[in-house]
Amino acid sequence: MAAEQQRGIRFTEAELLCKDSCGYYGNPAWQGCCSKCWRERTRKAEADRQETGPCDDPRSPLTFSKFEEKKNMEKGRRVSTMRRLFWGGPSPPKRPESSEGEAAALKAYQSLKPGDFTSFLKLLRKPSSQRLQSRCTAFLNTMEAYHELPVQKQSDLVQDFYQNIAVHFSSLSEVQVSQMMEHMEKLIMTRLHKWVFCHDSCDDEVKDLALQKRIRSLNWVTPQMLRVPFPDENAEVISDPFLPAITAIIEMDAKRAPQDKLSCVSKCSQNVFKALSRTNTEPANADDFLSALIYVVLKANPPRLYSNMQYVIRFGLPHSLMAGESGYYFTNLSCAVAFIEKLDGPALNISTEEFEGYVQGRRAPSKRVRERQQMARETQEKLHDLKGRQEKVDRETNTLKEQLEQWVQSVQAQVDKATAQSALAQGEMKAQAELLQSHSVSKATQADVIEDQSLHLLEGQEANCNTFLTETEC
Repeated sequence: MAAEQQRGIRFTEAELLCKDSCGYYGNPAWQGCCSKCWRERTRKAEADRQETGPCDDPRSPLTFSKFEEKKNMEKGRRVSTMRRLFWGGPSPPKRPESSEGEAAALKAYQSLKPGDFTSFLKLLRKPSSQRLQSRCTAFLNTMEAYHELPVQKQSDLVQDFYQNIAVHFSSLSEVQVSQMMEHMEKLIMTRLHKWVFCHDSCDDEVKDLALQKRIRSLNWVTPQMLRVPFPDENAEVISDPFLPAITAIIEMDAKRAPQDKLSCVSKCSQNVFKALSRTNTEPANADDFLSALIYVVLKANPPRLYSNMQYVIRFGLPHSLMAGESGYYFTNLSCAVAFIEKLDGPALNISTEEFEGYVQGRRAPSKRVRERQQMARETQEKLHDLKGRQEKVDRETNTLKEQLEQWVQSVQAQVDKATAQSALAQGEMKAQAELLQSHSVSKATQADVIEDQSLHLLEGQEANCNTFLTETEC
């Protein structure tokens, strides 16, 4: 019974590593190898193929394969020409000794904070960085001029550029070199994105459509089928705990630099771990993470997922994919996509006939239908509740506005009343003073009378002011 309940989603740490045992993470796109080992294999195979070559028998007719070989040789010469245009020779020149200006620029690069791309661009515009800026500009112009090259050739040229430009920062520490290369990658690939993403020479668009169709056919798969730790039906859950992860993976298509796309993958994976920690009392393991990541991909159905992954593989920095947190997360995403493409009934603990019926739309899980109806009702109720709360807030806002206007008018009326009473009191004091003077009252007597009346009037004004202040505070 335990064997029947065991899901078919199990990847050990060793299975995620490169098959050549180099210690870095592999990838299904590279047949289980890391990017470095895969490129070495590819270049070695290409060199062996060029050494053997087809037979040059003059009696053999001109076949299509020979035509393709001639076409590929012509493309190879174009690549060599482009390298000579960029580097000024058949091979990249060695980096000369740094001048005082370049040393000052490198010192300024050391003070850059991680991810501060804006400050990097400002430093790049300074005269001390003219040599680095010229190399970047020449490379970008040449790549745009040869944008019709096959995408794999373009990938090789970009990776060669990374290797050669890294020499410019050789005096920095390893961490600082990685940071500077991330800035260089973002600078280069932001410009080249429109030329190399989903290139005409590859079938990425076709595979995107196939993968989206495959994911849509699996929209009936539930977290329980994938053994994803998920809140019980009776638990009070406001929304899907994996919604932040779904949002992050969808945002990947809006980014242009490979490292920004990797950041979306990392953000998605981190949100997956957070959701697992909230829905499960035990710490999440690698199998739980991969199962949840598969559920997130099925739920999100990210746009152009295959093209985005291939773009990162071809033009991303090797160290970002071969090691570290981003490399681990991207490898798991690749495994999740590979699992979705090969998903079958036994992996979900259902029969093959039942699986095919669900995929082809001939039948649907009754529980799934009830869940959708319940979700639709809950969503409708939430919308109705939000609408009522919004209307209540609007009514209270209007009432408060009216009360504020009435209070302002009341305060103004009280101020006007106090001002009028003060003016009247001053007039009475003046009239009484003149009356006393007309009856020839002695100065002492006049002073006493005026003082008593003044005190009396002032006490009256003070009482009025106290009354005004009390009403205002209320």
